[in-house]
Amino acid sequence: MMQLLYTSSILLLLVARGSAFYSASDNVVELTPTNFDRLVGQDDAIWVVEFYAPWCGHCQSLAPEYKKLANAVKGTIKVGSVNADEHKELGNKFNVRGFPTIKIFGANKKSPTDYSGQRTANGIAEAALAEAKRKVQAALGGGGGSSGGRSSGGSGSSGDVIELTEDNFDKLVLNSEDIWLVEFFAPWCGHCKNLEPEWAKAAKELRGKVKFGALDATAHQSKASEYNVRGYPTIKFFPANTNRASDAQEYNGGRTASEIISWASDKHTENVPAPELTEITGESSFDSACDGRPLCVVSVLPHILDCDAKCRNKLLDTLRTLGEKFKQKLWGWAWAEGGQQPALEESLEVGGFGYPAMAVVNFKKMKFSVLKGSFSKDGISEFLRDISYGRGHTAPVRGAKKPTIVSVDPWDGKDGQLPAEEDIDLSDIDLDDINVGKDEL
Repeated sequence: MMQLLYTSSILLLLVARGSAFYSASDNVVELTPTNFDRLVGQDDAIWVVEFYAPWCGHCQSLAPEYKKLANAVKGTIKVGSVNADEHKELGNKFNVRGFPTIKIFGANKKSPTDYSGQRTANGIAEAALAEAKRKVQAALGGGGGSSGGRSSGGSGSSGDVIELTEDNFDKLVLNSEDIWLVEFFAPWCGHCKNLEPEWAKAAKELRGKVKFGALDATAHQSKASEYNVRGYPTIKFFPANTNRASDAQEYNGGRTASEIISWASDKHTENVPAPELTEITGESSFDSACDGRPLCVVSVLPHILDCDAKCRNKLLDTLRTLGEKFKQKLWGWAWAEGGQQPALEESLEVGGFGYPAMAVVNFKKMKFSVLKGSFSKDGISEFLRDISYGRGHTAPVRGAKKPTIVSVDPWDGKDGQLPAEEDIDLSDIDLDDINVGKDEL
């Protein structure tokens, strides 16, 4: 009886954890495909929405800060959450590629802003309030920038270009987890005036990816001198976690919006962390690695009895190195032990010619390409390079659907163990009674 009660309690706890991270008292609204458009899409209020998965460790770490945010902005900003593991259609609709993903729904509810700052209540609140400010300024017909030199004919300000001064420069730009492009301008500078609309357009396009700032170098001469500004406009690039002036880099791109966007996008992609190499132990881990990705690199490694822990770790290190090399592609990376996911191997036509094996899959088009060369750093690199250029033979995924993924135990990081042999008791057998005759055909 006690065992039954204990089991029931565990099941109830798992159900509770799977249903939602937040309770009604947390002031976080649980959003689903049924109520999302009514509550968020048709509402004039600013919404902050977290897309999470119950099993996600980073989501669990964020939860206390998110509750703190919801309580702090109650009555000013609305806060909601979506279990994107359960409601995948909502995650796909808003291009959610990892957990947690935080989006701010402002004036244009069909095009929310991705929040990529610090995962703290203060950081998220500042971004949400900035979105609210932009919405108010747009309603009033203003551009939304500064009240200082920028409006007097300088580099101009939009709601996406942050006015920098000697007082706030170090606080905002240095030690930031975001990357920054900062323009040092003079109000009387003709080239600065020409750059103004291009700068604002680029800032709007890259909102949530790159921070754009502008500093009146004539009003804040000491800061301009610190960064060796000798002409106008001067543009400096600040990588993430820049902590001193010497870390700033010269911008060497063009001065049109498209050129600025292209240059800054490359820098943003360089700042993207290497993808996680996920072991396929069930449907959720497979979806986490591959869902929403342009391509998914799936490797099938030898059985642990055929390739011990040292051998397997060497293969995994090769895959991680290549994940870092191709991280700009934003591909998913996953692996499984040979024979553990038969439907996956069959659908991608790998494993029949031995392990290790690899296939690159486009689950949107349901097409894949198999590595035919060496499963080595150079062999895989050449294969993936051809894939990135659209070369190589592709084939349709068998069944034209995602294969069935079965649940298996994750690898414990140790060598494999052969099953113990069963001892046969011969004590009751009288060997003298055995009739040994001639072998006949």
